[in-house]
Amino acid sequence: MIDREAVRSNAKYLRQVRPIDPDEIAEYIDGQPHPAVVAQTLREEAFDLGLVERADGTFVPLEAEAVPHREWSPAALPAAYSRAVEDFLVKQYGANWHRGESGTTLRSTIRTLKADYLTGDDIEYDAATAAGYAIYHLPAYYATIGYVLATLTERGLLPASLRVLDVGAGVGGPALGLHDFVFGDADDREPTAGLVDYHAVEPSAAADVLDRVLSETSRNFRSTIHRSTIETFDYDAVDTDDDPFDLLIFGNVCNELDDPVAVVEDSLSHLADDGTILLLEPADRNTAIELREIERAIAGGDTDATVYAPTLRLWDGAEPDDRGWSFDVRPEIAVPAFQDRLAEAAAEADEDDPDAFRNVDVQFAYSLLRRDDERRYPFRASRDRHAKMAAMDDHVTERIDLLAVKLSHDLSDGDNAVFKIGDGSQTTDHYAVVTKESGLNRALASADYGAVLAFENALVLWNDDEEAYNLVVDGETVVDQVSG
Repeated sequence: MIDREAVRSNAKYLRQVRPIDPDEIAEYIDGQPHPAVVAQTLREEAFDLGLVERADGTFVPLEAEAVPHREWSPAALPAAYSRAVEDFLVKQYGANWHRGESGTTLRSTIRTLKADYLTGDDIEYDAATAAGYAIYHLPAYYATIGYVLATLTERGLLPASLRVLDVGAGVGGPALGLHDFVFGDADDREPTAGLVDYHAVEPSAAADVLDRVLSETSRNFRSTIHRSTIETFDYDAVDTDDDPFDLLIFGNVCNELDDPVAVVEDSLSHLADDGTILLLEPADRNTAIELREIERAIAGGDTDATVYAPTLRLWDGAEPDDRGWSFDVRPEIAVPAFQDRLAEAAAEADEDDPDAFRNVDVQFAYSLLRRDDERRYPFRASRDRHAKMAAMDDHVTERIDLLAVKLSHDLSDGDNAVFKIGDGSQTTDHYAVVTKESGLNRALASADYGAVLAFENALVLWNDDEEAYNLVVDGETVVDQVSG
């Protein structure tokens, strides 16, 4: 057995002098172990030592302190990951996995999975379900997570030496997106840009798919799969007291937990003081609203967690109590080859709606929670200048000024543009309705999801049909973006 402490001591000394070469260290260790054994030991100790492995096999200190902000808008799932998914399918079902009995099973599984998900029924993740989930969901989840992480890197709040716990990691979409957000995609990869200690908690057969796709990641993305539920996960086994997690990901899993609030609250004690919890769900009504309920229970409860984005509390001491259905929409991604194969096989079998197996939508609800009171945008509403949504009933038929967060893209069918807004105090849904767009109010339409907007002279009306307040934005209304 190699003297691990001797390897660490030599690495600590050499890191101050020159790149660490496993061949050189091997000469200083009793018994002169093979350099490959030294290299593997260095990989296992790299995160604690702050070392990244270069392409030439040497190790150097990680220079960056934070993951740099990067524009993230993937056009497609990278080819290497697409091949990994299809390789898994071929090994499970054969070269013609998309045809015959296996194809029929997978298509039926995906249809059932989608139906159960929309109705809120429990999903049993056997091997076929895991494969179907990878086919249908992995590409969109890959794209989704980078958009959310970008809200952290714009403020330098995602450390380059990053310890991650991915709860309910599934088949690996968020993991692969995280990897490429840190290191870049295959065409623009910086293998030494960061150092990630990634831990996945996944008890189901999805872990088999996850294991395969993680083999495509960089050496400086050290991954460990824990095949347990989060309720039985042993945090002590990963030394969270001395080295807490910088990022806790709950991706499309809270809706499957018996007590998601308790699970997320428990995870807070294993989060670094300047770390982030990411709650991520699809945009459909049930899961998006449940995510917001979990956010509100935690941020409005006895924990030290506060909302970083997107649903900012613009009034001190206020918490929202509206329906909470809010989600972001980003550009579609290209259909991956494995989805095309399954859809084409469905058409060949004369099945209804073969396009049902192509999923290009990138629509998601998310919440970022932190323990350090950081907020994506620091703005606060003022009693002297702004009307409060909690008291909006007092202003019906009046023109008012207010500060609000943009919480949707255009929800209209093409007539007057409609945008959901909130200020963190609302107990009823509020919508900004554009009846006359002008240069003075164009910021409402052009602002990104989550932006903070200042409204001047908006007309307040009550909408009986929607049981919501409409803030009419017309030619007399000024809307300015005060964030971004």
